[in-house]
Amino acid sequence: MNTTLDLKSLEQAFQGRADLQGAIKSAASAPAYIELFNQISLHINSLISSSSPTNLTSKKRRLDEEVPSRPATNITNGYPQTNGSSGPASGSDPILLEVKDISVVIPQRKKYSLCFTSSHLYTRLPQSEEPVSGMRFAWKDIEYVFCLPVPEKSQKQLNYILFPTLSTIPSSKPLPGSPAVPDPLVFTIPESAPKPGTISGKEAATASAVSDDYKTLFDWAIQARLKSVGKNVKIVQADEKLFHSMQRQPHRPKEKAVHVKAFRGSKDGFLFFLPNGILWAFKKPLAFIPHSRISAISYTSVLQRTFNLNVEVDLSEADEERSEEIEFSMLDQEDFAEIDGYVKRHGLQDKSMAEQRKAKRENVNVVKDEDGNVVGNAEAGDLVAAAAQAEEDEDDEDEEDYDPGSEGESEGSGTSDEESEGEDEPEAEGGDEEDEDEL
Repeated sequence: MNTTLDLKSLEQAFQGRADLQGAIKSAASAPAYIELFNQISLHINSLISSSSPTNLTSKKRRLDEEVPSRPATNITNGYPQTNGSSGPASGSDPILLEVKDISVVIPQRKKYSLCFTSSHLYTRLPQSEEPVSGMRFAWKDIEYVFCLPVPEKSQKQLNYILFPTLSTIPSSKPLPGSPAVPDPLVFTIPESAPKPGTISGKEAATASAVSDDYKTLFDWAIQARLKSVGKNVKIVQADEKLFHSMQRQPHRPKEKAVHVKAFRGSKDGFLFFLPNGILWAFKKPLAFIPHSRISAISYTSVLQRTFNLNVEVDLSEADEERSEEIEFSMLDQEDFAEIDGYVKRHGLQDKSMAEQRKAKRENVNVVKDEDGNVVGNAEAGDLVAAAAQAEEDEDDEDEEDYDPGSEGESEGSGTSDEESEGEDEPEAEGGDEEDEDEL
């Protein structure tokens, strides 16, 4: 068995595809894989050599005739780029900054080098010059960026999460023919300074000034690249003053947890209640639900120790109205008050406020600050007033419909308060017993 990769055969078989050649070289780490790739290369070369020049010329001519009629699109991380893209990431692009030995969690759990170019962020293996397939992200397509503490670690670590467009809310019921939802990029950094020799690239000298620790380095690098392509995307972090769990962290007891444990279906994970939305992490598929996409929040299966959180998500696009409910289960009752406070603070429990949030998302009569961020809505006051009026009208209707004798407890029923209380007591005790049995 040949234990060395036949580079000559490989280059002939995949002529013009440097990315595939690089990927095969990177993957050929075991003798079995090397032999497999050698056999594939030999088979492709045999097919090429057996084809007559006449057939090859004919196929080339037909291909040249058909290509112009097709819309050209570039594929990055599983979805097409059609507007303003500078093309797919390539190993020939000038690397502005490269940070080696970074632990990537999603899309693939492995240590990679992170490469920053003027148009893309991509990963590559140490022995390869080409980006890893499916792990190339165009800066212009990044919609949200987060930097959050990794739960349940004795040593503090941080996860960066970069969501491309159309990746924040993976639907459990995708529409027929809809494109696959791309994975976000999630990578982990320690709370320490980069090791010597791990940073390179054209901007390495500039980066050294902000390399006191990994966080300041990546904050600077990500923000600089996003700003260079005109993206006003801020790195969102958790704020314990906005939300923190009431449960003590056994791994880092002096630090307040900014997450709560939950389940989505059979998968366990963590919920982060952030300034601009709710994040579910760090199990695939990740989901970020911006406030502007939340129609309403409700609680179900409220028991003595746990409860479920139901989020009605507005998935409407253009003229198509569509919504979906996402359920997070087995949340601890100790965190109910904090979560309910967060929900009420942002008006997320009130469906009447959903139109206001939707108007902000669609930039209808919005008010922006100097940086272009949406800070309000011209119709917000009207919507708040309308919601308050609707509540008041509902209370008035309840008062008008109230019949003091309908339940047999009016003064004319001839039943004293003491008798009523005596009759109700056994039923209340029975209810408690049922609740205890259910728990």
